[in-house]
Amino acid sequence: MPGEPPSPIPTDPCQTAAFLHKALEEQGIASDVHDGYGLALVSVWVGLVVWCDGERFWWRTGWDARRGRSVYAWHSADDPVRAARRVVFRYTELRETHRLPEPPAEARGDPA
Repeated sequence: MPGEPPSPIPTDPCQTAAFLHKALEEQGIASDVHDGYGLALVSVWVGLVVWCDGERFWWRTGWDARRGRSVYAWHSADDPVRAARRVVFRYTELRETHRLPEPPAEARGDPA
């Protein structure tokens, strides 16, 4: 209709998640991108998955015991570098509190 602003061009969630993946990689953080059902996920660490719908990123930052629900942070998808910096802060917190268990000696190839 004349006089109306053009509708925004939809952004591909998987492509947007790939930008976040690259920004995390530049920070030295490994991640994986998965897509489906109109969303993309960037798996970063145990308990740290970043969802993306093409317009924003969001991730769980904690638990609100009073309300009995998760607390989330979000960041606009048009700035994946800054979003990555925020995700790195959460990643650092989780690495300190959720260390991965040591694999058994036989899995590491150590002699028994």
